[in-house]
Amino acid sequence: MDDKEVNELLERVLAPWVQALTLKPVKVDDEGVTLRLPFSGDWRHSGGMISGQVFMAAADTAMVVAITAALGGFKPMSTVSLNINFMRAVRKGDVLIKARVLRMGRHLVFGEVELFDDGGNMAVQATTTYALLE
Repeated sequence: MDDKEVNELLERVLAPWVQALTLKPVKVDDEGVTLRLPFSGDWRHSGGMISGQVFMAAADTAMVVAITAALGGFKPMSTVSLNINFMRAVRKGDVLIKARVLRMGRHLVFGEVELFDDGGNMAVQATTTYALLE
């Protein structure tokens, strides 16, 4: 998938509130997908940190792109589980999201997502399971 295909996928399959995160493709290859979450002060909660809900939506979205790339095209899927560990507070700066498929089964896909702050430190780690619906 190239940047144009990723952007078209994000426009086509995401809910408007997830599109508002303005995720940008950085890299798609055999290793997985890297997206950029541009910083916005709107993502911070009252404690001044970017909200966990933002990171969960970004991780889920990146995994959908990674699965789509691995399948060679979008197929309907549903998140079965998203287990997330918040390891470092992020208060400012863009966040890089790296998603990769660990195992592609006939009906289930297992993946891993890592989010890095603008200093290159891992801030969030997630494991995922998706059901392929067709």
